[in-house]
Amino acid sequence: MRLLRTPEDRFTDLPDFDHPASYADVDHPTHGIIRVGYVEVGPPDGPPVLLLHGEPSWSFLYRKLLPVLADAGLRAIAPDLVGFGRSDKPADVADHTYARHVEWMRAFAFDALDLRGVTLVGQDWGGLIGLRLVAENPERFAGVVAANTGLPTGDFDMPKIWWAFHDAVQNAQVLDVSRFVQSGCTHELTEAELAAYDAPFPNETYKAGPRAMPALVPTSTDDPATEANRAAWDRLSTLDLPFLCAFSDNDPITGAMAPILQRKMPGAAGREHPTIPDAGHFLQEDAGEQLGRVVAEFVRGLP
Repeated sequence: MRLLRTPEDRFTDLPDFDHPASYADVDHPTHGIIRVGYVEVGPPDGPPVLLLHGEPSWSFLYRKLLPVLADAGLRAIAPDLVGFGRSDKPADVADHTYARHVEWMRAFAFDALDLRGVTLVGQDWGGLIGLRLVAENPERFAGVVAANTGLPTGDFDMPKIWWAFHDAVQNAQVLDVSRFVQSGCTHELTEAELAAYDAPFPNETYKAGPRAMPALVPTSTDDPATEANRAAWDRLSTLDLPFLCAFSDNDPITGAMAPILQRKMPGAAGREHPTIPDAGHFLQEDAGEQLGRVVAEFVRGLP
């Protein structure tokens, strides 16, 4: 597997994101060692919170939540998915599979950092990957916050707006990462913020991850990930793990998943699930501080 590594000077002068970068090596018997970049804030002995981003963003997306969680005494950890942010970037689209991304984040969270009693916060692909981690390693988790995400199996069609995004990524000669992030927000990003979303990708050769992810979403029942995701649903539906849905009020991509998760997850029963107002698909951008307060209250209330 050919790996690319974004030069560090691409990450200078990031707005409101001056946290020192940390790195962890994850190993796999068939595709070797990959370096995962992450940022961490808050007390090292605080309740851990794992913040997983999605397509086509990186941990910069969580910059508004990080200080809120740290001030609440939580240990907030925001990694970059492999192929994104400061993490190593497999150069070929075919190097990216759903199963590999689950394994890479599993190895990061549990082999490298040995997280226990962790709360997952997953948005977009952060939930597709994170919910698999919960289902397959429930003993490691204390709770789950699902924020504009889901766990598709291919049994139901994706929304038309998602297919438009899928096709736009497939057909783009030049993949404009920051434009795609902007399209999922309700407010206008600054030039510096747009530049920060483009920073991990000096040129098109670095963008195999963002190009691959839409095609990895199970959209038919013969998808390679369908069986594993169905098994995850079966396992999750038996776990009495505290589960909170914190979806925005303006996400046509995943909005329909909120009531399904609330109904299917035992740990969601009897809980008040907030709707984050005036926010789009990337609710961390549009209402990050509010989402941070919701997450902090949830974690501090766990047994």
